[in-house]
Amino acid sequence: MNEQTQAPAAYEEADEISLLDLLQVIADNLRLLILGPLAVGVVALGISYLIKPTFTATTTFLPPQQQQSAAASMLQSLGALGGLAGAAGIKNPADQYVALTGSRTVKDALIEKFKLTERYEEKLRQDARKELEKNTRISTAKNGLITVEVDDHEPQIAADMANAYVEELSRLMGRLALTEAQERRAFFEGQLKKAKEGLTTAEAALKATGISESAVKASPGASVGAVASLMAQVAAKEVQISAMRGYLVESAPEFQRAQAELGALRSQLSRSEKDTASNGAGGDYVAKYRDFKYFETLYELMAKQYEIARIDESREGAVVQVVDKAIVPERKSKPKRGLVAAVAAVAAGFILLLFVFIRQALCNARQDPDSAKKINGLRASMRRAFGK
Repeated sequence: MNEQTQAPAAYEEADEISLLDLLQVIADNLRLLILGPLAVGVVALGISYLIKPTFTATTTFLPPQQQQSAAASMLQSLGALGGLAGAAGIKNPADQYVALTGSRTVKDALIEKFKLTERYEEKLRQDARKELEKNTRISTAKNGLITVEVDDHEPQIAADMANAYVEELSRLMGRLALTEAQERRAFFEGQLKKAKEGLTTAEAALKATGISESAVKASPGASVGAVASLMAQVAAKEVQISAMRGYLVESAPEFQRAQAELGALRSQLSRSEKDTASNGAGGDYVAKYRDFKYFETLYELMAKQYEIARIDESREGAVVQVVDKAIVPERKSKPKRGLVAAVAAVAAGFILLLFVFIRQALCNARQDPDSAKKINGLRASMRRAFGK
């Protein structure tokens, strides 16, 4: 029984790797483990001098967030249709400008300007676009500033390309702002024309009753004017919801809020119409006066929106304010020769350490007859596999 317990203990002790054995292996190969990584580091350092240096130019600019916020607040102060033109704004404008800076339109403009297809030695424009994307980093900070970093082997070209990003973004923003303002102006111009035609028709019908406008205002009272105003607000809200369907899903909070507002306006309009009917405010001239007030209110709303669109169209577009213009970098950014040499030396050290441990393990295995037999069988199998 005692012999059986001692046998496994001796077996486990024989299989254990002693720390002293590991230190002995390292001590026996200390020269290789020191001189080998140093030699690899020196070689890597020499090779790094053969690599063409890369320079990084950086520019920082401020997107036109404040100007956009002022326009949005002006639109919101105009009443029911205030959110129609500016409702499509995103919560973080900096993300939009980052996307625009890295857009295909801006990249293609840089490819044409600096002849990047030939510079990057690419046959296809899309390959040159991918190479430009690899050499460009566009990021935004918490303070709202956007940074553009461009890598190139020539420092002057790197600085020119970084500044060209901001220039092309300004051109793109001016074109987009003008196009959007033109579309809004054309839309509200058509709505204004329809409202004016309806107002002219309602005014003619009101005059045909033979009752003056002052008498009509005194007769139906304020309730008729309130009903007409509510009708115009309902129509305006319906136009706004119709526009929202183009860029929002029905489950979006803004869309649901607009629908709730429309439902509230319709309920208020229904109650006002019932109150007007119960008060005995009837007559053909009352209905015509209500139509007149409806088109008058709608015309005023459309006229305000049309004037805003005209002002936006006359502007040059959003202004990109450059905080730090890209200058010619004086020092290279890549390759970092010291880091290259250090990484190469450390990697070589790990590989050599693994090598000496494996070599020592094989030497120990050859001393054991069973292990030596297995190693010889493994060599024979490898030779057969490779046809030797």
